[in-house]
Amino acid sequence: MDTTPHAVIVGLGQIGRTLGEGLLMAGYTVTPVLHGRPFPAGKGQAPVIVATGEDDLAGALAGLPGEWKDSSSVVLLQNELLPSQWEPLGIRNPTIFVVWFERKPGQLIVSLRPSVVYGPQQEAVKAAMDCLALPCEVAPDGHEAMTQLIIKNVYIWATNIASLRTGGTTGELAKNHFALVRALALEALQVQESVMGQLFDTDAVMDQVVEALKADPSHRAGGRSAQRRLERFLAHARQTGVAVPAAEEIAGDKGVAARP
Repeated sequence: MDTTPHAVIVGLGQIGRTLGEGLLMAGYTVTPVLHGRPFPAGKGQAPVIVATGEDDLAGALAGLPGEWKDSSSVVLLQNELLPSQWEPLGIRNPTIFVVWFERKPGQLIVSLRPSVVYGPQQEAVKAAMDCLALPCEVAPDGHEAMTQLIIKNVYIWATNIASLRTGGTTGELAKNHFALVRALALEALQVQESVMGQLFDTDAVMDQVVEALKADPSHRAGGRSAQRRLERFLAHARQTGVAVPAAEEIAGDKGVAARP
């Protein structure tokens, strides 16, 4: 009987590849699932790390075998992740991995702050991160995991949307454009609270966002995905009815419309 632990990775972008390396180093047999390829059968309770991009997440989750959805195997790690994306698709009790490292082709891995993981597959994710010598903490409970998820989402939306107007780095945002970043961050928090039907500590979230801004002052504030993030954010805001004047103003300047 094969007692070697197994893991499945759906999507082999930079984050998926990185976790695959870490899992291999931790002694796992890793099975990749490439776009358009069938899912492997008989993996039981093995962690299934869904490492697709944000726009591909819904399709990837919908296509998962039912046994995986019901088995607490799924690991989710996307930016902008919210329960409304996995709950309607029947994903039960996923492991949430809040990623705070970045890997670009041809560059070293940069960790802005410790990543956070929580859920049934947290030991596998933590083992992979430890083998890669990347800081990772296990959240003490589900509420803290959701808080950390919200903080990352606020940071991503605020910095990316702000960058459409300012360009530059996160250090420059913190130093020269903090009023704009704060306005966008508060809007992002309010939208997420409305989507989740749950309130979070505004001051604590903002303190963590500021720490993240200053963690790597030379970090580029946005990139090719910034406009698409704004489109998705506006779609959330309009669906919930939350006013987001700072984001709407930037959208108007750039000719960006809401698109889920």
